Amino acid sequence: MKTRFKVLIMALAAVSCFANASIPTQKKALDPHLSLERIFESQEFTPEHFGPARWMKDGVSYTTLESSGSVKGAKDIVLYRAASGKRKILVPAQKLIPKGVAPPLTIEDYDWSADGKLLVVFTNSQRVWRRNTKGDFWILNLATGKLTQLGAGFAASSLQFAKISPSGQQAAYVQENDLYSEDIASGKIVRLTFDGCETMINGTGDWVYGEELDIRDGFRWSPDGRFISFWQFDVSGIRDYFLINNTGSLYPQVIPIKYPKVGEMNSACRVGIVSALGGPVAWLKVAGDPRDNYIARMFWTADSKEVVLERLNRLQNNNQVLFGNALTGNVRSAYVDRDDAWVEVVDDFRWLENGAAFTWLSERDGWRHVYIVSRADGRARLVTPGAFDVISVKMIDAQGGWLYYMASPDNPTQRYLFRTRLDGQGKAERLTPLNQPGSHSYQVSPNGAWAIHVYSTFDSPEVTDLVLLPQHTSARVLAPNQVLRERIRALERKPTEFFQVDIGNGILLDGWSIKPPDFDPTKAYPLFIYIYGEPAGQTVLDRWGGKTYLWHLMLAQQGYIVMSIDPRGTPAPRGREWRKCIYRKVGIMAPADHAAAVKALMAQKPYLDASRVGIWGWSGGGQMTLNAMFKYPDLYKTGMAVAFVSDQRLYDTIYQERFMGLPKDNEEGYRDGSPVNFAKDLKGNLLIVHGTGDDNVHYQNFERLVNELIANNKPFTMMAYPNRSHGIYEGKGTTLHLYKTLTNFLNRDMPPGPRAAK
Repeated sequence: MKTRFKVLIMALAAVSCFANASIPTQKKALDPHLSLERIFESQEFTPEHFGPARWMKDGVSYTTLESSGSVKGAKDIVLYRAASGKRKILVPAQKLIPKGVAPPLTIEDYDWSADGKLLVVFTNSQRVWRRNTKGDFWILNLATGKLTQLGAGFAASSLQFAKISPSGQQAAYVQENDLYSEDIASGKIVRLTFDGCETMINGTGDWVYGEELDIRDGFRWSPDGRFISFWQFDVSGIRDYFLINNTGSLYPQVIPIKYPKVGEMNSACRVGIVSALGGPVAWLKVAGDPRDNYIARMFWTADSKEVVLERLNRLQNNNQVLFGNALTGNVRSAYVDRDDAWVEVVDDFRWLENGAAFTWLSERDGWRHVYIVSRADGRARLVTPGAFDVISVKMIDAQGGWLYYMASPDNPTQRYLFRTRLDGQGKAERLTPLNQPGSHSYQVSPNGAWAIHVYSTFDSPEVTDLVLLPQHTSARVLAPNQVLRERIRALERKPTEFFQVDIGNGILLDGWSIKPPDFDPTKAYPLFIYIYGEPAGQTVLDRWGGKTYLWHLMLAQQGYIVMSIDPRGTPAPRGREWRKCIYRKVGIMAPADHAAAVKALMAQKPYLDASRVGIWGWSGGGQMTLNAMFKYPDLYKTGMAVAFVSDQRLYDTIYQERFMGLPKDNEEGYRDGSPVNFAKDLKGNLLIVHGTGDDNVHYQNFERLVNELIANNKPFTMMAYPNRSHGIYEGKGTTLHLYKTLTNFLNRDMPPGPRAAK
């Protein structure tokens, strides 16, 4: 995700038509100027939505959701033939009306049984930390039209992750931390685990596994439909972090979270296998302390005899592939991936050669590449040689001998589809057309013949079309986003400029710049910088940025030059060394890189006003903002930090230890990377913002920083949002209020507009 020098040029004029009964049709110019209300309160810039789409097993048809023509506000599930575009309403909204209930079910998500005869609908959802994973599940039999709710007798919105078995006869789900199966025909429910409670979690993740390893759906059907494997977490012994709700009732409500902070105790995690009809649980006999190792992924073998695990050690520099016997629980090691820094969890695990081999992504040669690993002896064969990174695997055509993957060897800010031979021979082919720069994503059909393709650039919203592979011929546009694109084109703006800046020693950092529409290079403008700068994400990407882009553009219209620069350590496809050179130095190397880049740009571009340099970021970007303000106080004059980590010891085990090691082994790194330890050096204007209900980056970070600033007699501005989470969006008017707070602070303390250059 990096950048080469690039300018994206777009038209600026667009009009819309309106009709009036008494006068001829006229053209009305769209407003070229942005406001906070237009961006965050109106629906003017809402994108056109397509999907969610599901490819059918035949690989030549797909389903999607469309507004019902017969039931207002409801959705039909529509089937399309990829080649012809022939349309059929497969499930009209009327078929999703439960008995005695007037409106149809609101489809929040859906899935099909393996044979396509049963539909699962997820509805009436409730939020569990970041995502809505609790709700109601209904099954529709397409042949009979029978609509049945799973978990009859359980409380509303209390089921999680309901999935139909491969045989289509049963469904399984989690309810209140226990696992259940249900016979679809009879509705008979069988309880599979019996110890689920606040401290024993079956079939879903604890807080830290869910947040950092994305384990929320915590069980898997065996391919033959006879067994279910599942994660179990014993969270007893993990200390509680308490969220306090002061506004919901007369007295404060205290909400405990089992949250393991760095260096503290984790859950004891193990994997069990149970018959779908009930009975004793067979536990996989994984060696080692279950609280100091992580079971990060779980797959079944095609013959349903073994469960495959990815097991990380506490330092996460060793990923061991284990095969566990489903009947005996005995475990053997098949492959180990190691790194001096950290290893990534592999999601692109695919079976090949009739189950005798599997795919693996590794950085063992300095680049992220695809390997085929023998199940028998663990030997790994390279499939994608070259000095570039594979970003992800999209599809494997085993019969044709092709691997389809995402990469961008020549421009790390962009994303393209490639394919190469599975035998590693021949030259890789770029399938994404050369005349479509920007970022692309693909939902490939099971047979690899078609893909639902989404693409955008930094200055232009997403377009979704259906393409034929490998030719990449567009069959039809599925969501042109034409109205939004016209509104964006009508805005007063200059094209965004992508650039690279040399910070010395041959290190080039990628960046982008949005200049004021009336930019005059003979004058000096305030520089406002957007930053993230940690291993979890990039900001310098050539793809549509939604409302964040629009807010930055609004600031450019006011007279700011808005930039973003990615330091080393961000997850760009620029090789292992780029990503992992920051190991044990998070909060140390990246701020230094960034400051060097800003100084270099100041020297190169006289139109940047050195007396008006501002920076802002959220979460990891908030931490970067604080480190910038405190460690380089003569460079950055204004900073706005949102939902930030002020002390890395306050964050969770899995994320922080992955990049920093254990606190006892890296005391200096944790101290020097944490901005709270440098608050005494603040000189500029600082705004800090946090949600008091942030379960991810705790409000504790905010209060500790406040204390340190007060102790050092440093003036600052603060804003706390009661009970808001890490995203600070809950409650009426919150988002608009937040961005008004940010904008007003910036306008006041770092006024926009050009001045005479010195």
